[in-house]
Amino acid sequence: MHRFFKSFYYAMKGILHGFASERNLKFHLAAAVLTIVLGFLSGLSQMEWLIIIMLIGGMIALELMNTAVERAVDLVTDEFHLLAKQAKDLAAGAVLIFAIASAMIGLIIFIPKWFL
Repeated sequence: MHRFFKSFYYAMKGILHGFASERNLKFHLAAAVLTIVLGFLSGLSQMEWLIIIMLIGGMIALELMNTAVERAVDLVTDEFHLLAKQAKDLAAGAVLIFAIASAMIGLIIFIPKWFL
């Protein structure tokens, strides 16, 4: 049981390190806080909250995975390698696609509440 709880400790250390050291995670956290504030001001439905929470959680999780890929690649090589660059670019691309989709879903949820 001790090992089980220790895994949560290490996971939390990773999350906190990510937020402390990664500019993009700080940006996503700020966007999440803004979205939550707008959600409370907009009176979101339960289903809309579920979608927003999934998008925020997915975005932060994907950004943490991107950071992990970047660190692992940097650990393996200090010099330029095409496959290393591609791995980092692919992970960053996944984050960008999810961020764009999240923004589009956010607009679909919030525009009718604020402008229609």
